[in-house]
Amino acid sequence: MKNIANLLLVSVFAGAITLGAYKLFFEQNSYIFTDSGATPYTTASYTPTSARGAGINEVDFTSAAERTVNAVVHVKNVAINSGPKNIMEFLYGYESDSRPQVRGAGSGVIISPDGYIVTNNHVIDGASQLQVTLNDNTTYQAELIGTDPNSDIALIKVDTDHKMPYLAFGDSDNAKIGEWVLAVGNPFNLTSTVTAGIVSAKARSLGGSNQSFLQTDAAVNPGNSGGALVNTNGDLIGINTAISSQTGSYVGYSFAVPSNIAKKVIDDILEYGNVQKGILGIKTPSLNTPYAVEKGLNELSGIFIDGVEEDSGAADANLERGDVIKQIDEVKIKNFPQLNGYLATKRPGDEVQVTIERNGELITLPVLLKERQTIILPIMDLEVKNLNEKDRKDFRTKKGVKIVGVSERYEGYGLDGKVLLAVGEEEINDINDAKVLFGKITKYRSTSITMLNKKGEKERIILQ
Repeated sequence: MKNIANLLLVSVFAGAITLGAYKLFFEQNSYIFTDSGATPYTTASYTPTSARGAGINEVDFTSAAERTVNAVVHVKNVAINSGPKNIMEFLYGYESDSRPQVRGAGSGVIISPDGYIVTNNHVIDGASQLQVTLNDNTTYQAELIGTDPNSDIALIKVDTDHKMPYLAFGDSDNAKIGEWVLAVGNPFNLTSTVTAGIVSAKARSLGGSNQSFLQTDAAVNPGNSGGALVNTNGDLIGINTAISSQTGSYVGYSFAVPSNIAKKVIDDILEYGNVQKGILGIKTPSLNTPYAVEKGLNELSGIFIDGVEEDSGAADANLERGDVIKQIDEVKIKNFPQLNGYLATKRPGDEVQVTIERNGELITLPVLLKERQTIILPIMDLEVKNLNEKDRKDFRTKKGVKIVGVSERYEGYGLDGKVLLAVGEEEINDINDAKVLFGKITKYRSTSITMLNKKGEKERIILQ
C-alpha cells in the first residue's frame, strides 16, 4: 500500500513538472486588454463603399439587371454536315443529305435598335448558320458581318421590323478596381442569367498573349461567352470572353474584353470591313529570359524599348533603344497589356503623346501611329516587313516583303535581306498576304518559295 502511495505521489509531481515546462517553453501567450480609457485600436470603416450605400446589401443591382437582360441573347452556331453518317456510307457512298449540327453556343449583346449584336469570335467560328434567341424566346436567323480573331470579337446582325432593346457602350477606362459589376449571359437557351461581382484587375493578359482584359470575380460559366459585363448604371463595359479554369467551369476568375476595345473593333468592321491597328513600331524583349533578368526588366515599371522598327512612327519620333515608356497620353503604362490595350483603341494616323524615361529624364514626344510594317511569319518564323520606296528601287520590284530577321533554324540559308515574292504560285503583295500564305503551308506536301536576292536574281527553295 505504501509503494502505491509513493508511486502516485511521484506521478503527480512528474505531471506538474511536465505541464509547467510546456507552459514556460512552448505555449505562446494570448493577451486580452480591457481598458476604460482611450486605448488605440482600429474599427471597421463606416465610409460608404458606393454612392448607393455602405455595403452589398445596399447596392442596387435591379435597375442595371432590368436594363441588361433583354439586350442579351442566346447565339447558336449551326454547321451543315453533308458527309457520311457511318462507315458503310463512307465505303459504299451515300446520298447527299445536308444536316444541320450545332457546333456550339454562347451569348451576345444587342448594341443597336436595328439588330447589330456583338459576341465572341470563338462562339460563331466555323458556322454555316447563326440562330439568335431573345430573352422572350423569339428566334431569328443572323448574318455574320465581320470578325476579329485577335480580340475574339465578332459582329452579327438580325433583320427585324421593330426596334430591339440594346445596351450602350460605356467607357471601360473609367472602370475602377473594386467596382461592382454584373455579368449577364444567355446560356443554353435558359433566358438571361445575372451574376454579380467586382472588377478584380485591369489590363490582365491570358496565356502569354499581350491582349488586355478586365478581370472580374462575377461567375461566368460555359454558354456565357459573348455576354455583357455592365456596371451598376447598366453601361456595357466589357464582353465576357474567358475563364481561368482547369475543369472548364468557373472557379473564381473570369475575363472580359474591355468595351473601348470592342467598340473600336466594331466601328472598324462597319467602316472598313476589317480592324485598323495603329502601331508604335517598337520591339520589346521577352521577360523572364537571362537578358531580361540581367537588365532588371522583370521588375521594371514601364515598357523597355529593345529596338525601333524601320519606317515606323517610333523611328520618325526618334524613340531609341533603351528608352522606357512610362505614359501614353494621360494613361500611365506599367506593362505591355496596358500599352496594347490602349493602342487597341487607336487607328493608323492617330497621334499619341509618348512619355519616356531617357538617361533619368522624362521626355514627351508626339508619335504618329502607322500600320504594322513588320510581322513574324508562321512555319519559318521569319520576320518580314513591307517594302519601302528604297527597297522597291533597289530590288526593282513593286511586290513582295523583305526578310529582316531569321530564326536560328534557318540562319545558314542566307535568307536575311532577301525579298519573298511568292508561295507556290500565289504572289505576295504585303505582310498580310505573306502571313496568310505561310499559314497554308503544310508538312504533308512540299511547297516552293520564290525569293529575290540583292542582285535582282530570283531564287527558289523547297520546303519538304
